[in-house]
Amino acid sequence: MRPKNLEKEASIREKALAIISEEGLENLSMQKLAKAAGVSPRTIYIKYKDKDDFLIKLFVDEVLSSYEKAVLHGFSGSMSLDLGIKCLWSNTWYYFMEHREAFALMQYGRSSPLLNRAFRERNIEEGMFFRPVHKWVATLGEKGVIRDMPMPAFRALTFAPLLDLIQEHFEHPAVITEDLFRTCCQTLIKGLQL
Repeated sequence: MRPKNLEKEASIREKALAIISEEGLENLSMQKLAKAAGVSPRTIYIKYKDKDDFLIKLFVDEVLSSYEKAVLHGFSGSMSLDLGIKCLWSNTWYYFMEHREAFALMQYGRSSPLLNRAFRERNIEEGMFFRPVHKWVATLGEKGVIRDMPMPAFRALTFAPLLDLIQEHFEHPAVITEDLFRTCCQTLIKGLQL
């Protein structure tokens, strides 16, 4: 792909995330996106079948893959519960502080059929992303450090509060401070331990 095409593609993705973050996913149209990116709608449709195809590729290729890399930075499956949760929470917090637009799409992905459809279309199985975390949780359960529970339950207990704290921070930064975030992380760790 030529450099100019790469620049257009990056601009389209960047503008889409900005529109989703500022106006909501329901207000993203290919016409609005083309205008914001300074390209014709035809340029977008050359690469994407439709809005859903664009959103799936944006979600999986752009947001989810960079999110996974950021969250797993410095993480090891041999970490203690305390260190592992602190690492995962801190990485997630700092990633979304730097990528607020990606956070908006992740939030939409949690509550829309988009994520499930993206996973089906790409043959992505549960655990494919974040496999090291899944193995780590299983090991902690086997060792009796935490209650043995299905991964969806662990994920809900561990990451739903984190994402809610991040959302609250964006809405009330003076209330949900980084210090309070750390206190909440420590409270969660205590609650997970046997």
